Amino acid sequence: MSDFRSDYVDEAELGTILSEDFFFEGEMVTEEPLLIKGKLKGTLKSNSVVYIEESAEVEAELEASRVVLRGRVKGQVSARKKVELLDRAELEGNIATPDLMIQSGCRFSGCCTMPHRKPNGGNGNG
Repeated sequence: MSDFRSDYVDEAELGTILSEDFFFEGEMVTEEPLLIKGKLKGTLKSNSVVYIEESAEVEAELEASRVVLRGRVKGQVSARKKVELLDRAELEGNIATPDLMIQSGCRFSGCCTMPHRKPNGGNGNG
């Protein structure tokens, strides 16, 4: 493991880290939090949070509970809870999420669709 320590994620608490020299092409499905530092091309589906580090280059359709982006992504990003574009992030593609945070210093080229939140966590059935 590298000596890099991110200020937004504790690597010691993650089960899966894809290092800087890692390259994956295809479909990846994960249930646990994931940190990407290398290259990924294809499709990524996660029931947890996906962190994309500054060194990462991702060309994929991403679907996760939460996406925290510092690296480069080209493709559609869908998050059930939140998408965070941190400083230096570069995203070329559309976003679908109920909650979006964009820090100063990042680049975003695309559209964002944000579904309406239901008051008090209700399901809208009454």
